[in-house]
Amino acid sequence: MYGYMKVALITGAAKGIGYHLAKGFADKGYKVIAIDILDAKYNNENIDFYKADLKNENEIKDVFYNAIEKYGAIHILINNGAISSYSKSIFDINIEEFDSVLNTNLRGSFICCKEFVKANKGESFGRIINIASTRYNQNEADWEAYGASKGGIVSLTNSLVISLSNTPITVNTISPGWIQVDKYEELREIDHKQHPSGRVGKPSDILKTCLFLCEEDNDFINGANIIIDGGMTKKMIYEELFL
Repeated sequence: MYGYMKVALITGAAKGIGYHLAKGFADKGYKVIAIDILDAKYNNENIDFYKADLKNENEIKDVFYNAIEKYGAIHILINNGAISSYSKSIFDINIEEFDSVLNTNLRGSFICCKEFVKANKGESFGRIINIASTRYNQNEADWEAYGASKGGIVSLTNSLVISLSNTPITVNTISPGWIQVDKYEELREIDHKQHPSGRVGKPSDILKTCLFLCEEDNDFINGANIIIDGGMTKKMIYEELFL
Protein backbone atom coordinates (compact mmCIF):
# COMPACT_ATOMS: atom_id res chain seq x y z
CA MET A 1 0.00 0.00 0.00
CA TYR A 2 1.18 3.55 -0.73
CA GLY A 3 2.17 4.95 2.66
CA TYR A 4 -0.85 5.62 4.87
CA MET A 5 -3.18 6.68 2.11
CA LYS A 6 -6.65 5.25 2.63
CA VAL A 7 -8.41 3.35 -0.14
CA ALA A 8 -12.14 3.84 -0.76
CA LEU A 9 -14.23 1.60 -2.99
CA ILE A 10 -17.37 3.28 -4.33
CA THR A 11 -20.03 1.52 -6.39
CA GLY A 12 -22.33 3.19 -8.89
CA ALA A 13 -19.64 5.77 -9.53
CA ALA A 14 -20.17 6.60 -13.20
CA LYS A 15 -22.82 9.26 -12.68
CA GLY A 16 -25.09 10.92 -10.16
CA ILE A 17 -24.22 10.88 -6.47
CA GLY A 18 -21.62 8.16 -6.96
CA TYR A 19 -19.66 10.20 -9.49
CA HIS A 20 -19.51 13.14 -7.09
CA LEU A 21 -18.47 10.84 -4.26
CA ALA A 22 -15.62 9.37 -6.31
CA LYS A 23 -14.30 12.79 -7.32
CA GLY A 24 -14.83 14.24 -3.86
CA PHE A 25 -12.93 11.49 -2.07
CA ALA A 26 -10.15 11.60 -4.66
CA ASP A 27 -9.85 15.37 -4.21
CA LYS A 28 -9.41 14.77 -0.47
CA GLY A 29 -6.45 12.49 -1.14
CA TYR A 30 -8.10 9.08 -0.97
CA LYS A 31 -7.28 6.41 -3.51
CA VAL A 32 -10.64 5.57 -5.06
CA ILE A 33 -11.73 2.31 -6.65
CA ALA A 34 -14.75 3.32 -8.74
CA ILE A 35 -17.15 0.63 -9.96
CA ASP A 36 -20.02 0.88 -12.40
CA ILE A 37 -21.67 -1.08 -15.17
CA LEU A 38 -21.44 2.10 -17.27
CA ASP A 39 -18.23 3.59 -18.64
CA ALA A 40 -16.78 6.60 -16.83
CA LYS A 41 -13.90 9.06 -17.18
CA TYR A 42 -12.56 11.16 -14.31
CA ASN A 43 -9.19 12.62 -15.35
CA ASN A 44 -7.98 12.08 -11.80
CA GLU A 45 -4.91 9.99 -11.00
CA ASN A 46 -6.39 9.03 -7.63
CA ILE A 47 -9.30 7.16 -9.26
CA ASP A 48 -9.08 3.64 -10.68
CA PHE A 49 -12.19 2.70 -12.64
CA TYR A 50 -13.44 -0.87 -13.02
CA LYS A 51 -16.42 -1.82 -15.12
CA ALA A 52 -18.47 -4.42 -13.27
CA ASP A 53 -22.06 -5.57 -12.87
CA LEU A 54 -23.23 -5.65 -9.24
CA LYS A 55 -25.43 -8.62 -10.09
CA ASN A 56 -22.31 -10.62 -11.02
CA GLU A 57 -20.49 -11.99 -7.96
CA ASN A 58 -17.39 -13.00 -9.92
CA GLU A 59 -16.99 -9.53 -11.44
CA ILE A 60 -17.22 -7.95 -7.99
CA LYS A 61 -14.67 -10.41 -6.58
CA ASP A 62 -12.29 -9.60 -9.45
CA VAL A 63 -12.43 -5.89 -8.63
CA PHE A 64 -11.65 -6.51 -4.97
CA TYR A 65 -8.85 -8.89 -5.89
CA ASN A 66 -7.23 -6.34 -8.23
CA ALA A 67 -7.61 -3.56 -5.67
CA ILE A 68 -5.94 -5.63 -2.95
CA GLU A 69 -3.15 -6.65 -5.31
CA LYS A 70 -2.44 -2.98 -6.02
CA TYR A 71 -3.03 -1.33 -2.64
CA GLY A 72 -2.85 -4.12 -0.09
CA ALA A 73 -6.14 -3.32 1.66
CA ILE A 74 -9.39 -1.39 1.34
CA HIS A 75 -10.47 0.91 4.16
CA ILE A 76 -13.80 2.34 3.04
CA LEU A 77 -16.75 0.84 1.16
CA ILE A 78 -19.59 3.04 -0.07
CA ASN A 79 -22.44 0.96 -1.47
CA ASN A 80 -24.06 3.51 -3.73
CA GLY A 81 -24.69 1.45 -6.88
CA ALA A 82 -28.36 0.91 -7.64
CA ILE A 83 -31.05 0.77 -10.26
CA SER A 84 -32.48 4.04 -9.02
CA SER A 85 -35.00 5.28 -11.58
CA TYR A 86 -37.18 2.22 -11.89
CA SER A 87 -40.92 2.32 -11.25
CA LYS A 88 -43.51 0.02 -12.72
CA SER A 89 -47.03 -0.88 -11.65
CA ILE A 90 -47.42 -4.03 -9.58
CA PHE A 91 -49.92 -5.09 -12.23
CA ASP A 92 -47.25 -4.89 -14.93
CA ILE A 93 -43.90 -5.65 -13.32
CA ASN A 94 -42.65 -9.19 -13.82
CA ILE A 95 -40.58 -11.21 -11.37
CA GLU A 96 -37.43 -10.94 -13.50
CA GLU A 97 -37.63 -7.13 -13.34
CA PHE A 98 -38.22 -7.18 -9.58
CA ASP A 99 -35.31 -9.58 -9.11
CA SER A 100 -33.02 -7.36 -11.21
CA VAL A 101 -33.59 -4.40 -8.88
CA LEU A 102 -33.15 -6.47 -5.72
CA ASN A 103 -30.10 -8.30 -7.07
CA THR A 104 -28.39 -5.04 -8.01
CA ASN A 105 -29.34 -2.84 -5.10
CA LEU A 106 -29.42 -5.27 -2.17
CA ARG A 107 -27.66 -8.51 -3.14
CA GLY A 108 -24.87 -6.57 -4.85
CA SER A 109 -24.33 -4.47 -1.73
CA PHE A 110 -24.18 -7.60 0.42
CA ILE A 111 -21.55 -9.18 -1.85
CA CYS A 112 -19.48 -5.99 -1.64
CA CYS A 113 -19.76 -5.98 2.15
CA LYS A 114 -18.67 -9.61 2.32
CA GLU A 115 -15.64 -8.96 0.10
CA PHE A 116 -14.81 -5.74 1.94
CA VAL A 117 -14.60 -7.49 5.31
CA LYS A 118 -11.94 -9.77 3.85
CA ALA A 119 -10.15 -6.84 2.18
CA ASN A 120 -10.06 -4.94 5.48
CA LYS A 121 -8.79 -7.82 7.62
CA GLY A 122 -5.86 -6.83 9.81
CA GLU A 123 -6.47 -3.09 9.39
CA SER A 124 -7.11 -0.78 12.33
CA PHE A 125 -9.74 1.28 10.51
CA GLY A 126 -12.78 0.41 8.40
CA ARG A 127 -15.98 2.07 7.24
CA ILE A 128 -19.03 0.76 5.40
CA ILE A 129 -21.54 3.36 4.25
CA ASN A 130 -24.69 2.02 2.63
CA ILE A 131 -26.66 4.50 0.55
CA ALA A 132 -30.37 3.83 0.95
CA SER A 133 -33.18 6.33 0.29
CA THR A 134 -36.05 7.97 2.12
CA ARG A 135 -38.18 5.73 -0.11
CA TYR A 136 -37.35 2.88 2.25
CA ASN A 137 -39.97 4.32 4.62
CA GLN A 138 -42.29 6.47 2.50
CA ASN A 139 -43.04 6.14 -1.16
CA GLU A 140 -45.22 6.68 -4.20
CA ALA A 141 -47.18 4.14 -6.19
CA ASP A 142 -45.23 1.72 -8.38
CA TRP A 143 -41.91 1.87 -6.53
CA GLU A 144 -42.21 -1.51 -4.78
CA ALA A 145 -38.96 -2.97 -6.11
CA TYR A 146 -36.83 0.08 -5.36
CA GLY A 147 -38.45 0.73 -1.98
CA ALA A 148 -38.03 -2.90 -0.92
CA SER A 149 -34.38 -2.90 -1.95
CA LYS A 150 -33.65 0.23 0.06
CA GLY A 151 -35.52 -1.09 3.09
CA GLY A 152 -33.29 -4.12 2.82
CA ILE A 153 -30.22 -1.87 2.79
CA VAL A 154 -31.28 -0.28 6.09
CA SER A 155 -31.83 -3.72 7.63
CA LEU A 156 -28.51 -4.96 6.25
CA THR A 157 -26.77 -2.11 8.08
CA ASN A 158 -28.61 -2.92 11.30
CA SER A 159 -27.41 -6.52 11.16
CA LEU A 160 -23.84 -5.85 10.03
CA VAL A 161 -23.16 -3.39 12.83
CA ILE A 162 -23.67 -6.23 15.31
CA SER A 163 -21.94 -8.92 13.27
CA LEU A 164 -18.85 -6.73 12.84
CA SER A 165 -18.72 -5.44 16.42
CA ASN A 166 -15.46 -7.30 17.04
CA THR A 167 -13.77 -5.51 14.14
CA PRO A 168 -12.76 -1.86 13.67
CA ILE A 169 -15.41 -1.51 10.95
CA THR A 170 -18.36 0.81 11.55
CA VAL A 171 -21.48 0.45 9.42
CA ASN A 172 -23.91 3.27 8.73
CA THR A 173 -26.69 4.11 6.30
CA ILE A 174 -27.35 7.40 4.55
CA SER A 175 -30.88 7.87 3.25
CA PRO A 176 -31.01 10.77 0.78
CA GLY A 177 -34.18 12.57 -0.20
CA TRP A 178 -34.34 14.72 -3.30
CA ILE A 179 -30.75 15.19 -4.45
CA GLN A 180 -30.50 17.09 -7.74
CA VAL A 181 -27.33 15.98 -9.51
CA ASP A 182 -27.55 18.35 -12.50
CA LYS A 183 -29.48 21.35 -13.87
CA TYR A 184 -29.91 22.67 -10.33
CA GLU A 185 -30.50 26.16 -11.66
CA GLU A 186 -33.56 24.97 -13.59
CA LEU A 187 -35.47 23.97 -10.45
CA ARG A 188 -38.61 25.93 -9.62
CA GLU A 189 -39.03 28.09 -6.54
CA ILE A 190 -41.68 25.70 -5.18
CA ASP A 191 -39.22 22.82 -5.52
CA HIS A 192 -36.99 24.54 -3.01
CA LYS A 193 -39.62 26.10 -0.75
CA GLN A 194 -41.47 22.85 -0.09
CA HIS A 195 -38.41 21.67 1.83
CA PRO A 196 -38.20 22.83 5.47
CA SER A 197 -34.53 23.62 4.76
CA GLY A 198 -35.61 25.90 1.92
CA ARG A 199 -33.75 24.16 -0.87
CA VAL A 200 -33.37 20.94 -2.83
CA GLY A 201 -30.40 18.76 -1.91
CA LYS A 202 -27.07 18.60 -3.74
CA PRO A 203 -24.54 15.76 -4.14
CA SER A 204 -22.19 17.75 -1.88
CA ASP A 205 -24.65 17.19 0.99
CA ILE A 206 -24.08 13.45 0.69
CA LEU A 207 -20.34 13.81 0.08
CA LYS A 208 -19.77 15.91 3.20
CA THR A 209 -21.63 13.41 5.35
CA CYS A 210 -19.65 10.48 3.95
CA LEU A 211 -16.36 12.29 4.55
CA PHE A 212 -17.44 13.05 8.11
CA LEU A 213 -18.30 9.41 8.80
CA CYS A 214 -14.91 8.37 7.41
CA GLU A 215 -12.91 10.48 9.86
CA GLU A 216 -11.05 8.15 12.21
CA ASP A 217 -12.32 9.87 15.36
CA ASN A 218 -15.96 9.34 14.38
CA ASP A 219 -16.06 5.66 15.28
CA PHE A 220 -18.86 6.08 17.84
CA ILE A 221 -21.34 6.73 15.03
CA ASN A 222 -22.29 3.15 14.27
CA GLY A 223 -25.55 1.65 13.06
CA ALA A 224 -27.10 5.02 12.27
CA ASN A 225 -29.48 5.80 9.42
CA ILE A 226 -28.76 9.43 8.59
CA ILE A 227 -31.66 11.08 6.77
CA ILE A 228 -30.52 13.83 4.40
CA ASP A 229 -33.70 15.24 2.91
CA GLY A 230 -34.01 18.85 4.05
CA GLY A 231 -36.63 17.82 6.62
CA MET A 232 -39.19 16.45 4.15
CA THR A 233 -39.85 13.20 6.01
CA LYS A 234 -40.93 15.24 9.04
CA LYS A 235 -43.49 17.17 7.03
CA MET A 236 -47.16 16.19 7.21
CA ILE A 237 -48.51 16.46 3.68
CA TYR A 238 -52.20 16.46 2.80
CA GLU A 239 -53.85 17.82 -0.30
CA GLU A 240 -55.68 21.04 0.52
CA LEU A 241 -59.44 21.04 0.02
CA PHE A 242 -60.96 24.19 -1.41
CA LEU A 243 -64.73 24.32 -0.80
